[in-house]
Amino acid sequence: MTGGNRFVTRGGALGTSRCLLLSRRPLPDTGQGAETPRTPRGRLIRVTVKPATLPGGTWTSGDLTVARFGYGAMQLAGPWAMGPPADRDGALAVLREVADLGITHIDTSAAYGPAITNQLIREALQPYPDGLHIATKVGANRDEQGGWPPARQPNELRRQVGENLETLGLDVLDLVNLRLGDAEGTVPGSIAEAFETLADLQREGVIRHLGVSNATAEQVAEAQQIAPIVCVQNMYNLAHRHDDALIDRLARENIAYVPFFPLGGFNPLQSSALSAVATRLNTTPMAVALAWLLQRSPNILLIPGTSSVAHLRENVAGAAIALSAADLAALDGIAE
Repeated sequence: MTGGNRFVTRGGALGTSRCLLLSRRPLPDTGQGAETPRTPRGRLIRVTVKPATLPGGTWTSGDLTVARFGYGAMQLAGPWAMGPPADRDGALAVLREVADLGITHIDTSAAYGPAITNQLIREALQPYPDGLHIATKVGANRDEQGGWPPARQPNELRRQVGENLETLGLDVLDLVNLRLGDAEGTVPGSIAEAFETLADLQREGVIRHLGVSNATAEQVAEAQQIAPIVCVQNMYNLAHRHDDALIDRLARENIAYVPFFPLGGFNPLQSSALSAVATRLNTTPMAVALAWLLQRSPNILLIPGTSSVAHLRENVAGAAIALSAADLAALDGIAE
């Protein structure tokens, strides 16, 4: 990183970096999840180490280097990302395990809960030492039914950015994705006013880097005409490969592509070919889906979510499996 990494506290930032980074020294296993180290008076202290080796290695864009295996925090909230978790201590343990594994990319949003996942991240990991990239999203509210109504007017986006700053305990958000479309997927149309609002906030110094989520290829191009982007976050998996050409273009431009719902999300992918490959490799369909994504393109960054420490570890181990040419050919046929 140019000029060294940056340490962020609620009161401000020292030094420079592209995104918020966190890395923590592996801590003794107490059987109840790692505890954040403290001074004798109980004050939190910062610790830093090199991250553990994770499947896929790292992705570098300019002065930004991140582990390609990340973590999506949405499942830490209650069902359908509404309300508090059933097991708050378990959710905090997951976040601490994320850091201890060397994962350097957490995806979140003030809309999850709402506010719940951001609050958990802050409780589990603040003060934020060097090592972890936290990406958040704006562009949608939550209604009482758990829906995601759009909220992309300038005043709404400014309010959401403020909510993310407050709930994460930060003065600057390192990466903000503009969430587009709706719960059914992408929706064509101009994003100029909304993205220009985020670009204004970037110039005002409360956002460092920008991206788009749930976007069409045309909306990605429109965003790039307004301000540089560092990532695109869309639904993409073995069965939904509509972004193949976009992924390849972004790879040439050194822009990250972050797929969500690697196994179909709330409606998991059912495929005899996927099951057959998983059985042959003595692993799970999720492991195969994650490993396939890592092998699909070097600019793909994973953010699988879970509310279980054991499942988190399984995802990390599973994504490391090597797929043969025969496996890849069988899996490529799922989308045909």
